[in-house]
Amino acid sequence: MKSSIRNILIGALAMVIVAFASPSDRYFSIAKNLDIFASLFREVNSYYVDDTDPEQLTKIAIEAMLESLDPYTNYIPEEDAEAFMTSTTGEYAGIGAQISIIENEAYISMLYKGFAAEKAGLHVGDKIVKANGSETINKSVSEISTILKGRARSKANIQIIRPGVKDTLSFDVVREKITVNNVPYYGLIGGTKIGYILLDDFTTDAGKEVGSAVKSLKSDGAKAVILDLRNNLGGLLSEAVNVSNVFIPKNRVVVSTRGRVEEWNRTYKTLDGATEDQIPLAVLVNGESASAAEIVAGVIQDYDRGVLIGTQTFGKGLVQTSRPLTYNNRVKITTARYYIPSGRCIQELEYGDHADDTVTREAKIFKTKAGREVYDKGGLMPDILVEEPNAKSITVELFVEGLLFKYANYFHSQYPNTTFEVSQFSNFKSWLNNNNFKYHSPFNQSIDSLYEMAKKEKQDQRVLDNILKLKKPLNETDAELERAKSEIVRLIRQELGARKELQAGEIKSTLNEDEAILIALKMFQNQNYYKKLLSSN
Repeated sequence: MKSSIRNILIGALAMVIVAFASPSDRYFSIAKNLDIFASLFREVNSYYVDDTDPEQLTKIAIEAMLESLDPYTNYIPEEDAEAFMTSTTGEYAGIGAQISIIENEAYISMLYKGFAAEKAGLHVGDKIVKANGSETINKSVSEISTILKGRARSKANIQIIRPGVKDTLSFDVVREKITVNNVPYYGLIGGTKIGYILLDDFTTDAGKEVGSAVKSLKSDGAKAVILDLRNNLGGLLSEAVNVSNVFIPKNRVVVSTRGRVEEWNRTYKTLDGATEDQIPLAVLVNGESASAAEIVAGVIQDYDRGVLIGTQTFGKGLVQTSRPLTYNNRVKITTARYYIPSGRCIQELEYGDHADDTVTREAKIFKTKAGREVYDKGGLMPDILVEEPNAKSITVELFVEGLLFKYANYFHSQYPNTTFEVSQFSNFKSWLNNNNFKYHSPFNQSIDSLYEMAKKEKQDQRVLDNILKLKKPLNETDAELERAKSEIVRLIRQELGARKELQAGEIKSTLNEDEAILIALKMFQNQNYYKKLLSSN
């Protein structure tokens, strides 16, 4: 029945978006259909067999209407306004800790350096048992975060269990304004004069942070820079311009926006002199590099300012604008497409009345400043393709179940000053065995399902025996752990790095094992090769 109500509401409300040639006809249609929707809503709420929740029904109808447009046009109810502002500004009032839930228990998975939780003495790996007197068992991350957030200068009491410590510890943490850095780490890659900058987000001051990082790296002797935009989903368009301006000279076009409201169409140019427009540059991208990250990477490619390394980017070439609604609600509307300097729009999918989100556009050829051919279909194609390896299923299981996190807690409590090496992998396997971990591969699970199906169909015993022969040996846990050893070791090192130096330690722990970074280092060693990549010859 609820599904029927949803369909009625969606059908009525969706009529609002019908387009007409004449503005007067359009306004009449909007008024007419809103009136139809209001009268339908009254009838449903008055006569439906069960009690209805008007707010919930309205929210369902609004979200369904917007969903029919594109995935990025969203309704933001009043209760989500704070989270929305945090996502755009990178600021909130709280303790400065990230929380993860493992087996219904809450753990501190990361701390922001220099902020309240770290200053109070909390550690990555601490298990939170109570927050302001409320037990955290079986609570969600959002529920615990709501308890811990509050007015700046107010106190939050946190009781934790720490690996290697017998008693429960209690901390009074003074909440403060937390500003999450866009650049969580930069530095010279060990043993080289190559600078590395990780840009995680495009909130306020992203451009200033990248500029400061470049200046610092130059003063430390950097001869080239790697800008890592992998897994960066974007953010503020203005900050995409500012980050581009770090590497691109003044008065260069960065991006143009074109939409239905003509007066909103703009061309954004760099406003200042570049922080560094000559130093050799590599930009790392992948399938999770989107929106503002694609603008920056596209600008670097279109001006032949640096080499893109990695995998094809996400392909989000749509601009969203936040608009206020009544009663402190908001809507984030797709208002334009953006076009980078070569003239290409890198939007992957088309949305709207004349498009199907399963159909991609035909690619068109464009030219960079040096005359290199580039394409507009489905994101940016890197200049050097470096595929990212897929994690093995046993590694995914260990990660999802929190076993890598828990082992890092154990190892750090036992050997706080020791680096985890491949030679210690047997220690990890013994720990897993002590914790009764048994891996049953998806392959074997499929064979089991096939066997059960064959039994139900009363297949001949020879068929059943042949199915069982397909199964991998029963000791597959040890074999699969050995197959995934290198990636498991890497993840354990990252967890241990976080316990020693927070985000910086997590990032630094595996830089020298990152395939895309190793390719960039090799490229910078051959300047002729680097220049050739950026030329049309």
